[in-house]
Order: sequence, then C-alpha cells, then structure tokens
Amino acid sequence: MSTTSPAALSASGLPSGLAGLAFAKGHGTGNDFVLVADPDGLRDYDAGEVAAVCDRHNGIGADGFIRAVRSEHLPEGQALLQTNPDAEWFMDYRNGDGSVSEMCGNGVRVFVHFLLEEGLAQLAEGQALPIGTRAGLKTVTRTENGYAVDMGPWEFIFPDHAAAKAMDTVVDAGGLEVPRPGLSVSMGNPHTVVALAELSELAATDLNTAPSVEPVPEDGTNVEFVVPAEPLVVDGVGQLTMRVHERGVGETQSCGTGACAAAAATRFWAGAAAPNSWSVAVPGGVLGIRFLTGPEGREHVELSGPAVLVARGTLL
Repeated sequence: MSTTSPAALSASGLPSGLAGLAFAKGHGTGNDFVLVADPDGLRDYDAGEVAAVCDRHNGIGADGFIRAVRSEHLPEGQALLQTNPDAEWFMDYRNGDGSVSEMCGNGVRVFVHFLLEEGLAQLAEGQALPIGTRAGLKTVTRTENGYAVDMGPWEFIFPDHAAAKAMDTVVDAGGLEVPRPGLSVSMGNPHTVVALAELSELAATDLNTAPSVEPVPEDGTNVEFVVPAEPLVVDGVGQLTMRVHERGVGETQSCGTGACAAAAATRFWAGAAAPNSWSVAVPGGVLGIRFLTGPEGREHVELSGPAVLVARGTLL
C-alpha cells in the first residue's frame, strides 16, 4: 500500500479524498468486493486509495474494488464500443492491493447485480447484458439462482510446452513435500493450475504467501490447487475441489476465472472423454462451469453462480 501523510487522512484514517464516498459491499461465493457507482467517470481512484478501502483491518475489507462507469468514459471502453455498441457499462476492476486487473469472474456477476440494484440497468431472468472489461466483452445472463457469464475463450499461456507435456511450470508452496508441475491457462487473466491427489494435501497447502512459479507468466499469475473427485464424473458433470492464491490479494474464498482455468486444465488432462460441464467447490461455495462453442467458432467457457449485496454505506 502506498503511504499517505497524516494531513491527508480523514477522521476515519482513510485518505481524505474518499470521505463521503457511497459504496456497496458484495460477494460471489465469498469472493468479496467494494463497489462504487461513477456512471459519468467523474472520479478515478489511485492504488493507495483502493488498497486503503480494501484493507480488512483499517478499511471496509475486500478482495477487489469495482467502479461502475459507462464505457464511453474510459479509453478501453471506447475501444469496445467500436465493435460492441450495446456495451454501455464497463467494470473498472482493481485487486485489493490497488493493482489494475483485467477481469474477475465472480466480480462481473456481482457488478451486474449492483447495476440492477442501483437502477442503472434492467435485466429479466433469461436476458443477457454485455459488459466491458479489460479482458474484452463479457455477456452476463440472469438465471434463476444468480448469473451466468460467457467468459470467452480459454488458451494456454505457454502453448508449445502445454501441448507437448501437458505441464509447463513448476510450482512450490508451503505445505507441499516437493514442488509440483502446473499448467498455465489464460482466461483473459493468467492462471497456473496444480493438481493434488488428496483433500488432506489441499488443506495442508499454505497459501498465506504467494506460491513460487517457474517460469512465471509475464504479468504474474493466480495459482489454483485442485483435487479431482473420485470418481471424476458424476451424472455427466466433472467434480473438482479448489483453493486459490490470487495475485495482489492472497488466498480468497473463491475465484471465478480460476475455477474456469481449473476446469479447463483438468478437462485437458482427462482427455477426449471428459465432460463439458463441471462443478467446482471452493471455500465460499460451488461454481458451475460449462464449455461451449462461441460465435467465432472457438471454445468458450461459461461461469455460473450467485451474486449477493450484503451492505451499503458511506465512508467517513
């Protein structure tokens, strides 16, 4: 977190420029966010301000910070509008440490729920809303129990190594007896997936500090440790249990793009007979993953799960 001089702090101890800021607090399967509405793009937030708000001891506490802004007010949004004129809203997302991030699968569901609760958008069950993100356009459909997001195509970060060996990295973390092989998958943001054999091994893995990944993707990586169920497939649905260390945050209760990456990697390892539907259990709940053909003919990943707002407030 950037340091702030005492003169620039409000009575609450937060940066004084944040005083009076109206916010909501929400989560998707325990992955939590502070959300603010800034439709006309009147106020940007620097890394220090975001980190202060997301601090779990001295701020509101969250894994990420989401600003709801119309796409026309951001360069990235303006570029998207050239080919997707219906993408009115842009999810301006930052990690809890204030760093800018491309995308968050749980966050985009909570973002759409926030838009609806704020009266900034309308969406009936079964209808879809296009959302701009730094990882491109994401289409969010309202379902009976939450929201489903077309996360777009997945791909290998190191395709030559992945295709040849089904592994492309070596990952070490506290609690593991030896380093483990991993597979790096992009969901618009980077992930490295490591398969473990037992739930006890998953529970013993220490994610208080960032795992070591070699080679590490250019922009860093989120690391998912997964345990495939035995049997792997039940009623046509693949079953996984996952924990995640998110770059810029630490261990979180859930990671939507991470669940997509975990399912993609496990499905690749399982071979041609692997199912297209997956259930991924995370500490904060269960996420649904489905592989389908996108409009351009590439394989897309759909993420589904709940979104909840739990509080509203004003910073002092």
